[in-house]
Amino acid sequence: MAAITEEQVERVRALVSAIPAGQVSTYGDLAAAAGLSSPRIVGWIMRTDSADLPWHRVVPAGGRPAPHLATRQLERLRAEGVPVTDGRIRLRECRWDPAT
Repeated sequence: MAAITEEQVERVRALVSAIPAGQVSTYGDLAAAAGLSSPRIVGWIMRTDSADLPWHRVVPAGGRPAPHLATRQLERLRAEGVPVTDGRIRLRECRWDPAT
C-alpha cells in the first residue's frame, strides 16, 4: 500500500465524523470523497485510527458487516434506526452521500 499522509487520515476522519446517526457510508464512498485510490485505504485508517469515531456507520458496499464486527455493529446501527434485514444493511434506504 502506498504511504498514507496525515492529511489523508484527517480527511477520512472528518468524513466519518460527518455521517449522521441513522445513516451509513461505504468504504468506497468515503475513498472517492477523500480522493483516495482504494477503499482499502479507508479500511486501514479505520482499523488504526477510529476509536473516537462512529466507526459502525462505515460498511462494505454489499451492506453486510465483517463477521467479527457484525453483532456489535448491527446492534449500534439498529439502535440508530438503520434498516437491517437478515444481517444486511438496506443501503438504498440509509446511504449517506459524502459528496453532498
